[in-house]
Amino acid sequence: MNNYIIAGLIFFNLLLIYYYNKRIIKNFFFKKKIKSVDLVDVNEIFLPSENSKFKFPKEDVVTTGFFINPSFGVVGMTTDYEAWILSCLAKSAKNIFEFGTCSGKTTALFALNSPLETKIYSITLNPTDISNLSYGNRDIKVALNNAKKESIYDQFIFTNMSIKNKINLIFQDSTKLNIDKFENLMDLIFIDGGHNYSCVKNDSEKSFRMIRNEGYIFWHDYNPSKRSCRDIVKYIHEISKIKKIFHIKNTSLCYCKNLSF
Repeated sequence: MNNYIIAGLIFFNLLLIYYYNKRIIKNFFFKKKIKSVDLVDVNEIFLPSENSKFKFPKEDVVTTGFFINPSFGVVGMTTDYEAWILSCLAKSAKNIFEFGTCSGKTTALFALNSPLETKIYSITLNPTDISNLSYGNRDIKVALNNAKKESIYDQFIFTNMSIKNKINLIFQDSTKLNIDKFENLMDLIFIDGGHNYSCVKNDSEKSFRMIRNEGYIFWHDYNPSKRSCRDIVKYIHEISKIKKIFHIKNTSLCYCKNLSF
């Protein structure tokens, strides 16, 4: 009997260890294949202020932002640190494209922090078209289910904001988007739409055609240990064999800077 009690206690303790350290354990088994870089390597605006004894941020990275009360139940958002990074880069962008509007948090931040003349395009599914989503041969079901949950919005965070006129909202399946007028135009592209493989591949391949020289493409949710992100990770690992893609430390963001690829 004592042996059963001891075995039970050991098993219970192992469960507790896993529960409180599951992220560390998962990250050990699901290694990142993309090189992680510090934020200062992404763009010079993130370098510390000069002529200072300490490492302080420059005025270039002071942004306009907001926080969302967790009780509001808004789904599918970047972390505040990730949102700040994207907001900083939006400050010098004239044309921005976003795959996956969701609640419109990042869209609003792009509009709030970019120049007055900046044009922002964001594509999302019309909620009435959610039932028409289908699986590709390489898609995982959980990613498609999450896409449906995050495509419920027909009004957005920016809907009643003064900056709404900077935003061109496109209600369409991104796989059907004609990008002829966007080729070599975008300074900044953010890919955070469908997380199934076929959608990530579609959005990425179109982004490579849309981005101008020196422009940035960002992918959200590079998280090898999270099942719903497996297709994103799979595609980024594949495309990184022919394009220089980096992961930003302490985020789930990967990026590629267009240097004529």
